Amino acid sequence: MTFKREHKAGLAALALALAAGAFAGAGPAFAQAAAEAAPAAAPVPNKGDTAWMLVSAILVLAMTIPGLALFYGGLVRTKNMLSVLTQVFSIVCVVTLIWVIYGYSLSFTGTGAFIGGFSKAFLAGITGDSTTDTFTKGVVIPEFVFICFQMTFACITPALIVGSFAERIKFSALLLFTVLWVTFVYFPMAHMVWFSEGFLFKMGALDFAGGTVVHINAGMAGLVGALMLGKRTGYGKEPMPPHSMTMTMIGASLLWVGWFGFNAGSNLEANGGAALAMLNTFVATAAAGMAWQFTEWGTKGHPSLLGTVSGAVAGLVAVTPAAGLIGPMGSIILGIIAGVICFYASTSVKNALGYDDSLDVFGIHCIGGIIGSLLTGILVAPALGGVGVAGYTMGGQLWTQFVAVVVALVWSGIGSAILYKVVDVVIGLRISVEGEREGLDLADHGERAYNY
Repeated sequence: MTFKREHKAGLAALALALAAGAFAGAGPAFAQAAAEAAPAAAPVPNKGDTAWMLVSAILVLAMTIPGLALFYGGLVRTKNMLSVLTQVFSIVCVVTLIWVIYGYSLSFTGTGAFIGGFSKAFLAGITGDSTTDTFTKGVVIPEFVFICFQMTFACITPALIVGSFAERIKFSALLLFTVLWVTFVYFPMAHMVWFSEGFLFKMGALDFAGGTVVHINAGMAGLVGALMLGKRTGYGKEPMPPHSMTMTMIGASLLWVGWFGFNAGSNLEANGGAALAMLNTFVATAAAGMAWQFTEWGTKGHPSLLGTVSGAVAGLVAVTPAAGLIGPMGSIILGIIAGVICFYASTSVKNALGYDDSLDVFGIHCIGGIIGSLLTGILVAPALGGVGVAGYTMGGQLWTQFVAVVVALVWSGIGSAILYKVVDVVIGLRISVEGEREGLDLADHGERAYNY
């Protein structure tokens, strides 16, 4: 067998040599014709891009667990700490399974303007060799990597909503609402904004990493939930201070670190665009944290840790849709504006309207997302340090951004209201007054976060 293989290889080499000699006189014309006739080689993923996107997916997961879980957990009362941790962790588990069963397919396939199809349900047809395009022609990453990365976005978005009605929702109601909400609200929004056939994508709306899909979407759903569940028992009459600002600071820090995967990872490639998004995520966050701190200092007479980390999160939210599209100086301006406006939205406006958004999801995520989405249309201008987009005019882009914001608000607001009502009719939304006073840790889960 060895002799036969070697003999055949020698004959093949001889044939190739003769063929090369026969065609040598054909000159450049033949070489060009042969090159044109040969099929183009399929692009191969770059290992550096692949590694960066794997790391980015892990960073976004760390934003949610443990980052968001600790950030929210520290802000509630001791008797509800474990409930928040359980809610956030369970949402990640539930949405992860839904995503690979049908969520990815609904979000990133099909020809519909508002929702995809089921061609890749159960990840049908996807293998380790499957690839998906990035933002550069001819550059691809493994589709499994893209699936994992986008899955973490789908996980964190409903987890953000938890903060609006913390300390009073039934655990069973939250799980049912999460399944319904990602199916009928999140997946369509992701499809509209991030898929090439989506309504807002085709319109030219800019959302680099999730201002509409994640933050406005979750913030609006949170406000609707807070209104439909009603205020916490004793709200406005009893003190409800955070039980552990230490935990909240740890959580906020993990959010900031993980957000580099969120924003810089959304570039889908390890290049200068990712570096720009990373730098903007640094400076916008810092500017917003300081802006909230000094605004609070001037109005209340003291700078608080809670205010500073809340401002930082507001900056992270606001720079999300703009991260890879605007310049660093524009990001500082964006952060300052977001820090000041989100401060007043979470204090003066909230108090004036009297709604109980437990952990200021609407005031930070929805308002911050609106600010970031609208200002992206302005700060993307090359004259202001932005990267620019084809056919850009400031007025036209700002109008497109406004339409995208309105669509996100209406889609999430109406869709969420319907789903809350369905859940309330089926199993009820709110824990009993007795369970609320006892604390959700014991009432829903039969255990405590702390045992002294």
